[in-house]
Amino acid sequence: MIKQELNERSPLRILEHSTHGGLGKGNLGVIAARRGVGKTACLVHIATDQLLQGKQVIHVAFATNPGHIVDWYEDIFREISDKFGLDSVMSVHDEMIRHRIIMNYNQEGIRLPQVIGSLREMIRDGHFAADLIVVDAYDFSQVSMDELNLVRKFAAEQGLEIWFSVSLGYEQPQYDTAGVPGLLEDFIEAFSIMICLRPEEKYIHLQLVKDHDAAVPEDLHLKLDPKSLLIARE
Repeated sequence: MIKQELNERSPLRILEHSTHGGLGKGNLGVIAARRGVGKTACLVHIATDQLLQGKQVIHVAFATNPGHIVDWYEDIFREISDKFGLDSVMSVHDEMIRHRIIMNYNQEGIRLPQVIGSLREMIRDGHFAADLIVVDAYDFSQVSMDELNLVRKFAAEQGLEIWFSVSLGYEQPQYDTAGVPGLLEDFIEAFSIMICLRPEEKYIHLQLVKDHDAAVPEDLHLKLDPKSLLIARE
């Protein structure tokens, strides 16, 4: 299967169609779930989908072992190429690596304005014209609305889409009547799209909690397959 056909058949086209064209430049999106439920897998699948379209991605990771992020990309790409029979696998793989940068930070002592400063330098001085930035596992207990507004301004200035993953801890999180987790209630206005991962018996449901200005978001009918770690149709 060639890349164009793969992109057309990707389940992430459902996400785009269900959310008025997707996240969109200048906007922030968030995927929230308990620890170990699949946030990083979702982010990496979204990033890989963009890379397969020839776009450029910066992955900002707050991980103790940055090598694991590379492993995520390798595993997700292998699952996609095996499932869909992607042609010229190695040449596609090598092209994707050239369009991806991974930046790793220690959570201690760094705030979002510092991260934005580093990203700005990478885009400007590193001559890396990113289309998508994913920020994985930043501690939102330290975030302020002013900081998120700074990130939104940066995304608008640079014409970027920015996705965050947010951990809701190990225990069962509390949600409001709209499905917004308590940790993110004060920040709902900062995000254009909010997705919560809700474990079901055999898979993980992607619940669309916020879709731009839509009063009632529609059901995505998407799941995270716990075996392949790919986003798929329910």
